[in-house]
Amino acid sequence: MAAQLQGEIKKGRASLIGGIAVGAAVLVLWEAVTRDLGIASTATLAAGFLAAIATAAWIRVADL
Repeated sequence: MAAQLQGEIKKGRASLIGGIAVGAAVLVLWEAVTRDLGIASTATLAAGFLAAIATAAWIRVADL
């Protein structure tokens, strides 16, 4: 018979805090770069927000 898993994988609080911190840093850097390149607009800010969310989620999920 196949062995059954005992319990479940728990994600630590550090990955949550790290994901949020990295996401915030991505958004700040994104805004700084777009401002320096002269392409800052609502659309680029929205794209940066999506990139920050995706990066934060990746950090959270990948840090098992």
